[in-house]
Amino acid sequence: MPLNLDYKGNKGFRLLSMYESFSKGEDLSKSDLAAIYGVSEKTIQRDIDDLRAYLSEACQSEGSAEIKYDKSKNAYRLVRLEREWLTNKEVLALCKILMESRAFCKEELDILIKKLLIQSSPKDRDQIKSMIINEQHYYVQLKHGKHLLSVLWNLSQFITSQQIIEFTYTRLDGTAKNRSVKPVSIIFSEYYFYLIAYMADGSKNFPTVFRVDRITDLHCTNQPFTVPYRDKFSDGEFRKRVQFMYPGELRRVQFEFTGPSIEAVIDRLPTAKVLSENEDKYLIEAQVYGNGIDMWLKSQGDRVKVIKNG
Repeated sequence: MPLNLDYKGNKGFRLLSMYESFSKGEDLSKSDLAAIYGVSEKTIQRDIDDLRAYLSEACQSEGSAEIKYDKSKNAYRLVRLEREWLTNKEVLALCKILMESRAFCKEELDILIKKLLIQSSPKDRDQIKSMIINEQHYYVQLKHGKHLLSVLWNLSQFITSQQIIEFTYTRLDGTAKNRSVKPVSIIFSEYYFYLIAYMADGSKNFPTVFRVDRITDLHCTNQPFTVPYRDKFSDGEFRKRVQFMYPGELRRVQFEFTGPSIEAVIDRLPTAKVLSENEDKYLIEAQVYGNGIDMWLKSQGDRVKVIKNG
């Protein structure tokens, strides 16, 4: 419990503290609450009645939450309709995605999973924990090991307010350079978060990609940019046209594909269109940014024959 608060003399403190405990899924008895707050059980009963009245008023349109008494435990708990909680299936799926993505360092991952579990129904938490405990224990974080949540939040704030930002960016070869950019989006792809931005000096008319974990000394210049890049930029359209987060100018490629799964090609290249089909040979055209597409084409070996690349 928080220290130096007069719970006995301040009903507001008691109600807030009790509601916080209820929201965490705790079972609370009147005798325990009376001892904690130094008041009588009759006072605790009045507090519970007040919380019930508040929930009834605040949630009357949904009827989504109420404090119920569990006779078998001689305790009260906050009961929400199932739709108000993430189900065990949903929490398990989200935890699996988080661990498989390897997007966060171990410390941040553990915090996120702990908070996800709190969002599930209390009766499901132990079951979900048992399903993920081994995978969570052996989680291998990425080499950079950096905390990213605060950086992602700060970048998101600058994107929303359309402020030019400056930072030091360290490339894969270890070269560090100062950058001044107009940020427009954050995208996650294959283990990493990326900042999508336009160079502040206008030296490139296409978006540049920066891996967020390589950004240091980030600060806002408090200089707004009014050029409508943000209105023109579409995260979804950009994602469809970029491979392996390699930036560059917009290109159109055309190739023949003779592999076993045309579906795999369409999934990898969302802008791909099948121009023609002849038995097991497909003529495909796609619109892409940068040179990442070249890596994918080469990885397909003799299943791909490039017809047009530019």
